[in-house]
Amino acid sequence: MIQTRDDQRDRPRIWKLKKRTAGSGTPARPDEGPGAALAAGATQLDQPRTAALLAGAPALIVFAVALLALLSGTGATWLPLLAVGPTLAAATSRPGGVLRIGFIAVALGAVFGVRGGAPGREQAIVLSALVAVTLASSLASALRGRRERVLEAVRSVAEAAQHALLRPVPATVGQFQVAVRYSAAAAEARIGGDLYALVPTPYGIRLIVGDVRGKGLPAVSTAALVLGVFREAAYDEPDLLDVVGRIERSLARNLGPDDFVTAVVAGYAGGERMEIVNCGHAPPLLVRGSDVRAVEPTHPTPPLGLSALTGEAPNLQALSFTDGDQLLLYTDGVTEARNHSREFYPLIEGVARHLSDEPSRTVAALHNELLEHVGGRLHDDAALLLLRKPAVAGSAASTRGASTAAMAPQAPGAR
Repeated sequence: MIQTRDDQRDRPRIWKLKKRTAGSGTPARPDEGPGAALAAGATQLDQPRTAALLAGAPALIVFAVALLALLSGTGATWLPLLAVGPTLAAATSRPGGVLRIGFIAVALGAVFGVRGGAPGREQAIVLSALVAVTLASSLASALRGRRERVLEAVRSVAEAAQHALLRPVPATVGQFQVAVRYSAAAAEARIGGDLYALVPTPYGIRLIVGDVRGKGLPAVSTAALVLGVFREAAYDEPDLLDVVGRIERSLARNLGPDDFVTAVVAGYAGGERMEIVNCGHAPPLLVRGSDVRAVEPTHPTPPLGLSALTGEAPNLQALSFTDGDQLLLYTDGVTEARNHSREFYPLIEGVARHLSDEPSRTVAALHNELLEHVGGRLHDDAALLLLRKPAVAGSAASTRGASTAAMAPQAPGAR
């Protein structure tokens, strides 16, 4: 077993360039686990119970103040605290609910004001303040509801755009088993600067996993550009290098001088050979039997968008890919995720721990462990795409007996 690196110093220099210049999951299926629980948070783990507690909190506060006033014997002193009830209700209830909480608060305030012998003028001021707070809170609740409806409409449009950009990948594509897990670092977002796509074409299965320099909407826009060009070129170009060339030319016309995209573009046309073009991206992991190793590029290629500056053309790498083999493509949001001790997530060791013949199970376990490693929230977009070529009868034994030398990527040569 080849061990993972403890630091990032020996990674390709061009790969580190992205981190210096950058600013600071569509899951295949829902999975349970401690990592998923950490990622989802309390509002997603138990939404009905949380909603009920929030809705009942204003009433509980009002009755708690009333109980405190009753037990202390100085009811008038605690009357101003009754305004907390309708104020909190503005954030959790509709206007009708706010008015009900306000009515209860005013009624209790009147009762305890009379019982406590508060002067009429002072009691009138307190009750007037409760009424004013209730009315203002009702208006705030109505405005909040209106904003939420607008936000819901915007989210529905955004989700449609997200599904169009990062299309769901089926569990089986051609002869391959596939699993994808994507996590966007931005709150409430499903997509970010990472990208992936897998398409069957007349020239075989082709896929891409990449990472756009930067964050936010500009990164999403660039990711959309790359995916659009890739899907079009994958169907048109018989040569994988021509697919990469189409993407490079499109980025050269549309990106700024400091923008670029690291990516791995792969293609499988049949037989026992996988073609890979690594453009400054993290090396894929080849899994054969129980062995996991990084497929380092034989000739490092600059990221997409920088070829004109370096003068280096993309390089094709042929990889032996036999029955039972698996190929994991990922982004640096996975390998550069740190825990509280500032230690990177050991992806190769994680793959070895959770390896199975079901890519969806392996990817789900890796994703959950990654979330546990970082403490529940990723600070960078992270994507995992696992491709497995099922073993056929009669070839599984020979595949398990393949030597380590057979795992080495072939030198770039004639196609």
